[in-house]
Amino acid sequence: MRIDVWLWAVRLTKSRSVAAELCRSGRVRINDKVAKPSSAVAVGDSVTWRDPLRDRIVEVVELLPKRVGAPIAAKAYLDHSPALPTRVEREAVGLRDRGTGRPTKRERREIDRLRGRHEG
Repeated sequence: MRIDVWLWAVRLTKSRSVAAELCRSGRVRINDKVAKPSSAVAVGDSVTWRDPLRDRIVEVVELLPKRVGAPIAAKAYLDHSPALPTRVEREAVGLRDRGTGRPTKRERREIDRLRGRHEG
């Protein structure tokens, strides 16, 4: 089954076109390999992507060919994602002042460390 169809069918994206665009951007991975919209997904696969607030990690439990109701869709995957950050935690990361430009490499590393995404 196609990954874009599955993401849409289990209600992890709002529409199939949004799911396809997410895959085209290179952010969706199936078993740690970058997925195209047409990539095949099977039961037992691990699907990961970056949500605006957190990293999403889901395990495929069931393949659904069509979009179904939310209670049924929730049974089609196991969500191993970390908990949503609280409002206080989101504010602690801080916002850059308007007009300050892009962060420098050092600032980017500090931001990643604060968000718990450092690799080193």
